Amino acid sequence: MATSTIRVPEGERIQAQDGVITTPDQPIIGFIEGDGTGPDIWRASKHIFDEAVEHCYGGKRRIAWMELLAGEKANETCGSYLPEETLQAIRDYVVAIKGPLTTPVGGGFRSLNVTMRQELDLFACVRPVRHFEGVPSPVLHPEYVDMVIFRENTEDVYAGMELKKGSEAAIKLRDFCEKEYGWKIRPDAGIGVKPISKANSKRLIRAALHFALKHKRKSVTIVHKGNIMKHTEGAFRRWGYQMVREEFADVAVVADDIDGDLPADKLIVKDTIADNFLQQILTRPREFDVVATMNLNGDYISDALAAQVGGIGIAPGANINYETGIAVFEATHGTAPKYAGKDKVNPSSVVLSGVMMFDHLGWNEVSEAIIKAITKTYQSKTVTYDFARLMDGANLVKCSEFAQAVVANLGG
Repeated sequence: MATSTIRVPEGERIQAQDGVITTPDQPIIGFIEGDGTGPDIWRASKHIFDEAVEHCYGGKRRIAWMELLAGEKANETCGSYLPEETLQAIRDYVVAIKGPLTTPVGGGFRSLNVTMRQELDLFACVRPVRHFEGVPSPVLHPEYVDMVIFRENTEDVYAGMELKKGSEAAIKLRDFCEKEYGWKIRPDAGIGVKPISKANSKRLIRAALHFALKHKRKSVTIVHKGNIMKHTEGAFRRWGYQMVREEFADVAVVADDIDGDLPADKLIVKDTIADNFLQQILTRPREFDVVATMNLNGDYISDALAAQVGGIGIAPGANINYETGIAVFEATHGTAPKYAGKDKVNPSSVVLSGVMMFDHLGWNEVSEAIIKAITKTYQSKTVTYDFARLMDGANLVKCSEFAQAVVANLGG
């Protein structure tokens, strides 16, 4: 795919069929370095990725990196913050990884990240959250946290169906709602619509169930506010339970259907109210494993859990369509522009997102090697400023130096 901004390197395309990808020995993978601190953390992360692949395969495999433009660099180069050719390249080459992006004020996008997810129908936002020994935490037992969040990416209030207070459209909708349904909406109210569909709910929960079974997890918890929003979040729960009973009865069971002891040979599917869940992840985190929830809940939950294990600076993320195989792995934090170009910030969010990417590619040797190396680096208290200020005896290093330390620990 030759364009004015994309230069395709020598390598091979990843193939995807029915959601299953086939990874060649030299896959072409797109990267978006990101805005603000993005270039710093991307350089550090790429160094780790390339060295880990070399360490595991001795030159028999390598990544052919292909730069894609989005954010400020894209706007400066081609006059668009999210060029169509970038989106098409991700469709064509299946897998990409990105740094943080700034959404321009007045730029026509609610969020570049949300727009990318919706345009590519990346319906599952997957956020694994676990603690690494040596990473400072505000809780007593961060090691008890080991969860994977599956967050529906395309609907809920994040769908962007909002009308401004006092606008002609808002007045028209308010009047219609009052006439047809008797709903009293204040004239000075902005109005939003919260779509939760059966099809999108089921494919998200289905992906969470398949993940839990593949990785031998013990439970899937559906987190919702269905006690209040019965026909949206309550329906999400009902559709999930219905699917378990109809599609997964041989391998999974709804907790409410169990009379007696929990079966040891089946995946347990349960639910909890969102506000109670946020309390219980602090008081009883070991009771939760894989979590399936909607867009807004998932946003809160992901960040709250990340705070328990060291902060969003080390939180990885992926946006995946399990039906097509298309996936974009990403840093989950912001751009931190005041630190841009200072070689200062922690690259771990992108690094650990890369770990998820290598798992997706089927290169598990690489993901395992990086996890071991980064764990050893944390244990030695070799950390960037964000962690150094929270621990005694820290060896404070720059972003690039942290990457060098991780590389030195490969195979350790």
